Amino acid sequence: MNERLPPPAPARHRPEVSFVVCTRDRVDVLEACIASIQAACLAYPAFPAELVVVDNGSRDGTPERLASIAEKSQVPITALSEPRPGLAAARNAGLARARGRVLVFVDDDCKLERTYLRDLQRHYASGEKWLIRGGRVELGDARDLPFTIKRCEQRQRLTPAVHPGGFVLGCNMTMHRDVAARIGPFDERFGAGGALRSAEDTDYLVRAMLLGMPVEYVPDMTIFHHHGRRDRKAIDRLHRDYHFGNGALCLKHIRRAPWLLRHFYWAARAALRELVGGPRFDPELRLSHWPVVAMNLAGAAKFALLVITRRPAPEPLRRAEPGEAEARAR
Repeated sequence: MNERLPPPAPARHRPEVSFVVCTRDRVDVLEACIASIQAACLAYPAFPAELVVVDNGSRDGTPERLASIAEKSQVPITALSEPRPGLAAARNAGLARARGRVLVFVDDDCKLERTYLRDLQRHYASGEKWLIRGGRVELGDARDLPFTIKRCEQRQRLTPAVHPGGFVLGCNMTMHRDVAARIGPFDERFGAGGALRSAEDTDYLVRAMLLGMPVEYVPDMTIFHHHGRRDRKAIDRLHRDYHFGNGALCLKHIRRAPWLLRHFYWAARAALRELVGGPRFDPELRLSHWPVVAMNLAGAAKFALLVITRRPAPEPLRRAEPGEAEARAR
């Protein structure tokens, strides 16, 4: 197997954990996110960490604010610039620079619970590294609608009977660096800012399962999601984008993961039942199954178009040359 990540730093200089945060034009929420990561690291110094922040083309002064924060931070911060648009491209830039044994992906509108590193170390102390593990995601602001959260109280492992979308949320997703090297980079056709709008994290989970690696949810390792969506229009738009990406995901893996088709069938059947008063996709938010079906089909069609026009998936991550990331940031 070819190495896809830069080698770890010498043991005496190596962080145990690399937090990877990608951002674009949200410097105020980013600063709160960084402060929560710093607080969690200082609360549990036994698990030394670094923070890699990838700026994906911000125009709101993010690079300057990041430089100021990094200069004063007690936790090492590396600021990168990734001009190629899309969350998946930014995450790949972070992967190529991260040095830690454990990688943690956190969204820029999230805040860590102070006990996060203690929980993280406890889970990885078992020695089991060939899996992807995600933690609890709570609402950060009670005024936000209850979407893009996960509050399950039980530890769970993903099976084909459960749709992988949302099982582990990309805003709180962890893995050993060897797992990332085995799976490879995120598919840059997926994800916010990409052609397929979403599901770069779900695609990663499916690829792990196809390699025989479990996907696990744990009810601690808690983050608080300040997503800021308080009206139905914003939720409807995100709901559609998620299922657009999931439709593309289904077509991408149709040969190796045909069980994804069952979830499309179940959604179509549930949509028909809604015509005679059947349950909605989300009764609390009044979300229907019909957009799920329509956007699944649209996403599959878009993926087919990308394949026909031969828009490639990303190449494996290559070894970063010394100083290259900092030069790109400058």
